[in-house]
Amino acid sequence: MKRDQLLSASCRHLTEAATQQQLDEALAVLSDWSCIDGQLQRQFQFADYHHTMAFVNAVAEIANSEDHHPEMVVGYNRCTVRYSTHSVNQGRGGISHNDFICAAKIDHIPSQRA
Repeated sequence: MKRDQLLSASCRHLTEAATQQQLDEALAVLSDWSCIDGQLQRQFQFADYHHTMAFVNAVAEIANSEDHHPEMVVGYNRCTVRYSTHSVNQGRGGISHNDFICAAKIDHIPSQRA
């Protein structure tokens, strides 16, 4: 799995969660992300609230275009993004390839480097 492949992919309906091998491969590419409590997660830091909200809005655009929405916890100068796919594992949820796609696209947001 390569970052370019994730960036060019689109989310689709999935019923199977990622295997441990797929998760390990994805985390090697998405090195700033981690798996915590069955979710793909990363915290972003910003200079101020304005930059934080610009990032949140950019994430919302990705979420809407991919029809795959994260949980976000927003503070003054930080945002934690958490992804999991509720439809996999017969509705029990888990991390899927869609989560990797969106994580890569979020890492590609220029404002996240602020």
